Amino acid sequence: MKVPNNCIAQQKHGFVHAGILSTALDSACGYAAFSLMPREAAVLSIEYKVNLLAPAMGNRFIITGQVLKAGRTITVCQAEVQAVNGNVKKMVAQMTGTMMTVIGRKGIHQ
Repeated sequence: MKVPNNCIAQQKHGFVHAGILSTALDSACGYAAFSLMPREAAVLSIEYKVNLLAPAMGNRFIITGQVLKAGRTITVCQAEVQAVNGNVKKMVAQMTGTMMTVIGRKGIHQ
C-alpha cells in the first residue's frame, strides 16, 4: 500500500489514519482465514483487537496476515503493518482477529 502525501488517508498530523490501518489489517486477517476455507465458503470478521504501536509514517506499507488457529467455523488470525522508509522497516500496528466461516447463508457470498 502506498499513501501519497496530503491524502485523505492521513490524519491531521500526517500519519496514516488508524481507521485505514484497521481496515487493511482486517482484510489481511480475512484473506488469511479465507485461504484455508472450503471453496463454497465466505468469511466474516466477528471480533478483532488492534494495537497501534508507532505513528504510521512511511514511503510504503507492507500488510501481512497469518492464521494462528484454524477451526471448522472459527479461525483466529494475526496481521501486522510494517512502515517502510528506504531499507528500514518498522512495525506500526498489529491485529489479532477472529474470523467465521459462513456456508450456505442467504445474502452472504464468497
